[in-house]
Formats: sequence, C-alpha cells, structure tokens
Amino acid sequence: MNMNKKNSRRASRAASNKDRRSAILALFREFPNNKFSLKQLASVSGGASKEGRRETFEILGQLFEEGVVEECAREKYRLTRQHLPHYEGIADMTTSGAVFVRVEGLEEDIFVNQRNTANALDGDRVEVAVIHRGRDGRMEGEITRIVERNRKPYVGIAEVGAHQIFVRADSRRMPMDIYLSKRNYPDIRDGEKVVVRIADWQPGSKSPVGELVERLGLAGNNDTEMHAILAEYELPYRFEPEVEEAAAAIDARITAKEIASRRDFRDTTTFTVDPADAKDFDDALSVRKVRDGVWEVGVHIADVTHYVRPHSVIDDEAVERGTSVYLVDRTVPMLPERLSNELCSLRPNETSLCFSAVFTLNEQLEILDEWFGRTVIHSDRRFTYAEAQEVIETGKGDFAEEILTLNRLAQELRRQRFRNGAISFDREEVKFRLDEDGKPLGVYFKEQKESNQMIEEFMLLANRRVAEFCSHRRSEKGRAVPRTMVYRVHDTPSEEKLDRFRQFILRFGHVFKASKGRAVAKEMNKLFKQIKGTTEENAVSTMAVRAMAKAYYSTDNIGHYGLAFPCYTHFTSPIRRYPDMMVHRLLAHYLAGGKSVDKTEIDALCERASDREIVAAEAERASIKYKMVEFMKEHIGEEFEGHISGLTEWGVYVELDETHIEGMSFLRDVEGDYFAFDETAYEIVGRSTGRRLTLGDAVRIRVKRADLQKRQLDFELLLPDTPSARRGKGAPDHEDTRAGSRGKHIEVRRSARRNGK
Repeated sequence: MNMNKKNSRRASRAASNKDRRSAILALFREFPNNKFSLKQLASVSGGASKEGRRETFEILGQLFEEGVVEECAREKYRLTRQHLPHYEGIADMTTSGAVFVRVEGLEEDIFVNQRNTANALDGDRVEVAVIHRGRDGRMEGEITRIVERNRKPYVGIAEVGAHQIFVRADSRRMPMDIYLSKRNYPDIRDGEKVVVRIADWQPGSKSPVGELVERLGLAGNNDTEMHAILAEYELPYRFEPEVEEAAAAIDARITAKEIASRRDFRDTTTFTVDPADAKDFDDALSVRKVRDGVWEVGVHIADVTHYVRPHSVIDDEAVERGTSVYLVDRTVPMLPERLSNELCSLRPNETSLCFSAVFTLNEQLEILDEWFGRTVIHSDRRFTYAEAQEVIETGKGDFAEEILTLNRLAQELRRQRFRNGAISFDREEVKFRLDEDGKPLGVYFKEQKESNQMIEEFMLLANRRVAEFCSHRRSEKGRAVPRTMVYRVHDTPSEEKLDRFRQFILRFGHVFKASKGRAVAKEMNKLFKQIKGTTEENAVSTMAVRAMAKAYYSTDNIGHYGLAFPCYTHFTSPIRRYPDMMVHRLLAHYLAGGKSVDKTEIDALCERASDREIVAAEAERASIKYKMVEFMKEHIGEEFEGHISGLTEWGVYVELDETHIEGMSFLRDVEGDYFAFDETAYEIVGRSTGRRLTLGDAVRIRVKRADLQKRQLDFELLLPDTPSARRGKGAPDHEDTRAGSRGKHIEVRRSARRNGK
C-alpha cells in the first residue's frame, strides 16, 4: 500500500513537471523577445512556491543542456536562436526593402526589417524565425533560410558604366539595382529596357547578379513599354513558331458532310454587333418570327473547339495563356490570329461554324423551347454598336424590325434581372485616343447604351441556360443527377467588408442599411442611383466593387450573386477565354449522352483560368496607368480641378474631374501648414489652421511630376491662401501654356462599350 502511494506520488510529480515544462516552453515561444527570471517562469507555470521554483530550476537546467534556452543576463533566460518559432512562407517585398512573409494558416504576415532579410527577394519561399512579438500580437522575424528562389523576371532600364551594367527595375518590389556582367552582355545600350532574372545574390553583396532574358528596345518607345508591361506580368506577346505552324495547318474547308451534321441557320436573318475596332467577331444573333408574339432567337458562338483539339499544341498554349489580354493599344490574343481573326471569326457574307443556344420566346419572356447544339450560319451584316444604336433610336436602317424586336426583348430581360436582385455596376471606362506611334492625344469614356445591353442580355441568357442544362441530367425516374460543370461563381459579400463600405459612404452622407442577402443588392442599386452624376460617384463605385467578392471559375456552384443567377457559366467567348472552350466541350459531351466527367482536371483548369484572369486585369490596368502618366507628361505645370479620391498617412489621392486620371499629392509638400492623417475620422487635418480635407472634397492641383518608369503621377495640392496657390509656382515659362493653365480643358469624348461578367 505504501509502495503504491510512493509510485502514485512519483507519477503525479512527473506529470506536474511535464505540464510545467510545456507551460514554460509555450511562454518562451509566445514572447520570443522577452527575458524571463526564474521567479517569473515559476509563477506562470504552476506557482512560485519554494517547491515550484526548485522544479522550474530543474526544468531550466534540462532545457539549457538541450540547447533550448540560454542565460542572457544574471538569472535571466530566453530561447536560443535555433529554437525560436520558425515558419515557412512567401516573401512580399516593400519599396523600402523590408519584407512581409505570408504564412499559410497565420492571420497576419510576419514583418522582417531590411537588415534581417538575408537577401530574400519578392516571391521567394523563405524560412523565418520570430524574434519579436509586439503587445498587439504582431510578429517581427528574421529570415534564416531561402528555401526556393522565385525565378520571376524583372523589367528595368540598363545603366551602362565603364566596367559594369546595373539594371534599375521598374517594379517597386525590387528596390535595389541588379548587376549584369558587361563582359557577358557587351551589346546592351545605356537606356535600353531589358528583362532579367536573378541568378545569384551572395551574402554581403549590395546587388543581386542577374542574367539577361530579353532585350526590349529603348525606354519610352511605345512598343517597348507595352512589351515591358507584358514581360513584368510574365505574359507572352507572340506565339512560338510551332503554335503558328499548327494553326496554319488547320483545314479551313467546310464540307457538305460537316454542314449536314449541323442545324442550318444560313437562311435565317443573322448579324453581329461589335465595337468599331473589333477584329474578331465571336458571337452573332439570329431572329425569326415563329408566329405573332413568339420569336426564335439564336445565340451563335464561334465553334472554336471544332478546330482546337484537347491537349494539342494550340490547346496547351491556350491553357497557358488562359485569356486574351487587352492593353490600351493592342490585344494579345489567347489563340493565334489564323483562328481568332479568320477561321473562328463570324465575318459577314461568309459561312461559319458555330455552337449555338436557340430560344423560342414570347413577349412575356417565357422560354417555350430551347435547343443547344452545333450549327452553320451565314452572317448577313456586321453592325458596330453605334450603327445598331442608330437603328434603335431612329427605327430605321438595315434589319430594323429584327433589331428593334431583339432590343425590346433584351430590355425586358434586363428589367427582369434587376427585379430578381442583380446589381448594376455600370462604371465609365477610360480610353485613350492614340496617334500612329501610340502617343495619347485625348481621353474618352466608354458608355453602355441600349445596343450594348441588347447583346449583353442575350449572352447572359445563353450563359445561364447552358449552365442549367449542363449542371444536371434527368434520371429515368425524373431525378436531377449532378454533373461536373465549369461555373462562373460570385459569392455573397462578407459582412465585414460591407461594414467598412458602410462607414466609408457615411462620410458622404449616404446610409447603407442592408447587411446580408439580396437586400444588399437592392440597397446597392438604390445607392448607385443616388450618386449618379455626383462628385463622389467614382470613389463610391470603386469602394463598392472592393466590398464585393471576386468572381471566379469553379466546379462547385454557389451561384452568381452580382447577376442574381443561381446557375451561371461562360459560354459565349471561346476565342478569348479558355473556360468557354471547356464549357463547349462539356456541353458537346453531355449532348451526346456522356457521363459526368472527372472533376480533378477540370478543377485544376478552373483555378489556372481564374489566376490568369487576375494577371491579365493587372496588366491591363498597368497599361492604362502608363498612358495616363504619358498623357499628363504634356501637362506638367498646368492646373486642374479634381476631387479627393483617397487618403493615406503620407498623402492625398486626387482624381481629375474631366479625365478621371488619378495622382498623388504628398502631405510633406503641402505648403501653409503641417498636415496629418486622422485615421479615425478619415480626414487630413492641418495642425495650426485646423483645415480639414476628406473624401470627395473639391480641390485644385498642379501637375508636378510624371514618372513613366514608375507609372506615377505627382500633384501639387493648391489650397486657398497658400503661397504656391498665390504665386503660381512651377508654371512653365512659355506663354501659350501659361495662358491656358488655369481651367485647362482636356479633350474628353464618350463612346459605347460592351460589358463582360
């Protein structure tokens, strides 16, 4: 009995010591920057009694022997460097050279000061040790190892010296120059734009060593700069010879046998409606009166998958690209020109192969019948949006009855969609009028008119109904059996984002009551009507878009919140989007009675396409920003009216009223007072004058600097009664510009556009 008691006490003490050791280690790891005394460790790990301190001392002795802790001061202990909390993640570099490490599973990134980065670069996979944890829980670390170098390219301008070449990178995520050997690259010219990759970066060296990937040409040349943007986002601007050769080898003949296997629409009135500068026509509409009040409408889409086989050279290239890229002055197509502009372009007065969705509708928009399948068409006319709009407005012109009928049905489809809770994101899109060298001459805005809406609504109808058809098959017992499908999905907005948006618009006096469900969409449309034509319209619209979730491709259908469709896909643009090609193949497979396909490959392709879409959008924005800066470079020293569109602790973003071009005015440069950012009130406040600036405030600016390499515009904020506003500081010397600098008018035009969802 006594022996059992002794064993029990021994076991209890061992368990107690184990718990105390775990508590001590947890404390060290939670506060890696702290030094702890014996008494503190004993107190937090189970009690600072005499016995507790003795146990704690024993544990510290063990940890010291194991190399886990070290004595850093008299009777003060801390973790040794190799036992600090370690994580693996991706490095995000800032303009200062500091790094934030993104670790999967951690809510916040780990900050790494520039001196502790161990030559890590943006995108590198790194190991980081946490060396400090602030009172707010934020972690600071030290990079201990570079697990894997990111091999992404950097675009920059070569500065050629007597014995070496340094490349000054365009990217803000590469704050140091990249060294190139002059011996290896003797032909590189000073001021030339080049693409390089990091080959090595030895400890102690100030600059990483690069290797040349491509020479783009002299900086400032339009083609050079557009190719530079594509290179920055790792987007190709030409097809490899084997892809072009494969496209050239495609048989263009449309045989009688092929026509016989398809539904023939060649005798049905069919036409395309596209932008005036479009080179490819990937969709057409046909219309036929069935009887009074009943119409057959065909949505005909270029049959790309007839020509492009899965896993062929062309198909693999399309997967890689994912989407066409639309820069300011050019399109970088997903498919070679022989396909996009020739074989798959629904040109007028030519027989074309299509994949179609055909609907029989009455005036109440009841779908009396629908049919999906491969067709052959003969387009009767190519309309521009402007030409179709003229027919709609005047009631006269080619195929006036057909266009007016389609527009009437489309407008009712549109009204029905908004009644069901769709959100109206109709934002003006800035475009540039360019000369033959790509230099911007003027700014105009694309506006959506009824001709755009007519095409949009029938494309949306086709996308929705194809998704619904493919999503399920009917079993012999009439049950809906799910099938693998590519969906275009859009999640409901998070309450957290909506709350931030609510606080944001409150500053303009707008109240947003809804917090979830379809009520959000209703409230959003109400808000858009309220702000139409106001100074805050663009700022509020931008923030509204940011409050919404991002649409993406997935095999898991969660519906499309923005369109208010429970089931939606992309079927109508296979020339420019790879998911549409996937949908065409799935639709053909299911029409032929095929079983549900395996999700694994489709999931991977959906993820790839979603990623490429984001990259393409970023490249497009970069090209627009470049042209904005290039355009304003001709207006240095001139003054313009604008409105505050953003606030930060270092400056004020101002959007010009006429052009919607945005630039930054740094607070340190504003004369007449010391201005600071009040984050709580979301205002810029002058310390001595008490002057307050907030979003939407009307201001006057002077164009101070236009940095093409950084794609950055600097404005000088001209507040009333400040020295710079009074003396006209910084105005150019020549009389013409000076005379026109006040209230300068920039040419602004408006035209129609097509929206994509």
